[in-house]
Amino acid sequence: MQKLSFTKMHGCGNDYIYFDCFHQTIPDPAGLSIRLSQPHFGIGADGIILIGPSAKADAEMRIFNKDGSEGNMCGNGIRCVGKYLYDSGLARKGQLTVDTKSGVKTLLIHPDGNGEAAEITVDMGPARTACESIPVLLPGPSVIGREHVFGQTPYRITCISMGNPHCVVFCDDISQLPLEQIGPLFEHDPIFPEQVNTEFVEVLSPTELRMRVWERGSGETMACGTGACASVAAAVLCGHCEAGKEIVVHLLGGSLKIVYTANNVTMTGGAATVFTGEVIA
Repeated sequence: MQKLSFTKMHGCGNDYIYFDCFHQTIPDPAGLSIRLSQPHFGIGADGIILIGPSAKADAEMRIFNKDGSEGNMCGNGIRCVGKYLYDSGLARKGQLTVDTKSGVKTLLIHPDGNGEAAEITVDMGPARTACESIPVLLPGPSVIGREHVFGQTPYRITCISMGNPHCVVFCDDISQLPLEQIGPLFEHDPIFPEQVNTEFVEVLSPTELRMRVWERGSGETMACGTGACASVAAAVLCGHCEAGKEIVVHLLGGSLKIVYTANNVTMTGGAATVFTGEVIA
């Protein structure tokens, strides 16, 4: 048994427990994530994120969901990683890089008057629509505004990869959706062999969206950065928004600013430290 130091952080309410793996080793991160993510018997979080050394970036991040599965990428999580690296002095510079399972991402740090990272802009790379890149097992090169039945209800879906799989559904009123019932139908549908994150999106205006998300391995969360990026990409592809314009996406935990072009997506938002502590592992 050993004591492990952690930092609890969140981006738009999407909260993870962060471990500095430059200075400590984390045994069984999958098991630790399951144990610590429980709100009543652990710390409570959407999972854990390990921040460690990388041969090709300022740091590497590894994400473990609350069910112990390892994720590819987390937009809110990577902003918190950027804040941790900047505020702690591990990478005290305005532009830094983070290695993820979806490739190396570049972050721009916007400090506040106290010299701490307040907002972070992340170059998320391109939004991919090819079925095999998501993956989604439906015929054709892509799935954009196509009807598919989940449970016994038809939904019009748009499938996007932001380094992890997303399925976007446009709705009239997302506040009334029973996500606990609907979310698992999407997550475990056989057309998604690697499961999927599902965004339910309400178009407020050509520059403003409202979104709820059901994340694979975690259920409904307060926010999902890659999901916000996928939602804006889908909104442009389906004619609701315009490419190159800043789109504000309102999530349960806050708002993100997204700019989508055919070749790239950028995401800007805040990150916050909640508290620090130690756990026994």
